[in-house]
Amino acid sequence: MTELRVALDTNVLVYAESAIREPKRAVAQSLLLRIPKASIVLPVQVIGELFNVLVRKAGLPPAHAGSIADTWRETASLVDTSAAVMASALDIAREHHFGIWDSVVIAAADHGGCRLLLSEDMHEGFSWSGVTITNPFAATRHPILDRLLS
Repeated sequence: MTELRVALDTNVLVYAESAIREPKRAVAQSLLLRIPKASIVLPVQVIGELFNVLVRKAGLPPAHAGSIADTWRETASLVDTSAAVMASALDIAREHHFGIWDSVVIAAADHGGCRLLLSEDMHEGFSWSGVTITNPFAATRHPILDRLLS
């Protein structure tokens, strides 16, 4: 059986790494402990967004936020925002009316071989090129996420 790969949007990491929206912290941390590390894919954009949110919204010192971002950069599989990712992102934005930066995250998930993109902010159930967006904080989990966690 091939490894099920899952991309994470910034909000999942922010909840796990800070006290922003404290009730979601435990959910995010539990998810990240249960998802096999080898399955986690991060668009490089998410690393930058994580740093930015931890400094600007969570109030962490840049050195601490940078250390957290570096840890994720070193432990997850990364997908660069390449020319091919950007071309796909432009198609997504144009055809499906997503913002360009959300489109980059979706395209990077696809280029990273992911079946799932965990995001609280994007359209639940939207699927593009084999990548399905699901909210890991929803009351009912997507069946693919359930399979990954079991």
